[in-house]
Amino acid sequence: MNLPNKLTILRVLMIPIFIYFLLSGVAGPASKWIAAAIFIVASFTDFLDGHIARKYNLVTNFGKFMDPLADKLLVCSAMIALVGMDRLQSWIVIIIIAREFIISGFRLIASDNGVVIAASYWGKFKTNFQMFMIIMLIINLGTDIAVVIENILIYVALILTVISLIDYLFKNKDILKG
Repeated sequence: MNLPNKLTILRVLMIPIFIYFLLSGVAGPASKWIAAAIFIVASFTDFLDGHIARKYNLVTNFGKFMDPLADKLLVCSAMIALVGMDRLQSWIVIIIIAREFIISGFRLIASDNGVVIAASYWGKFKTNFQMFMIIMLIINLGTDIAVVIENILIYVALILTVISLIDYLFKNKDILKG
């Protein structure tokens, strides 16, 4: 197993640890900072594994499948936990997760037709905004300006989610015709 795939697996293994610190409060007030640090490291492995795989030609079928799945697991588990913490509204998370299911199904249809749909600019941009949003919601600074920034990040992430869905469907509409 190559390094990018190991980083992807590491990201998946970090999820329960991240959720544990986020929800348990086991370390008192430091729990949110530990959870944020774990989330940041896990998010960084997403950038790092893709960079290494492309730079050193270590792209594998396992990586093509698991890397986006690991990202979805990390982001969706964080958002679901944030709903339970009353930091994020459930309807927003439902829209974001529905988009992930739609795109995953769409990619499955495409792969049945021998077509690989790579991540788009909009999809990558969306993921970055979601990750920044999650970090801000985890650390929960509570200041007026922080709340404004959190709300901006939430709605920009939501808008980018919808835009990236439309972009995927529009660019690949011929796959659905087949």
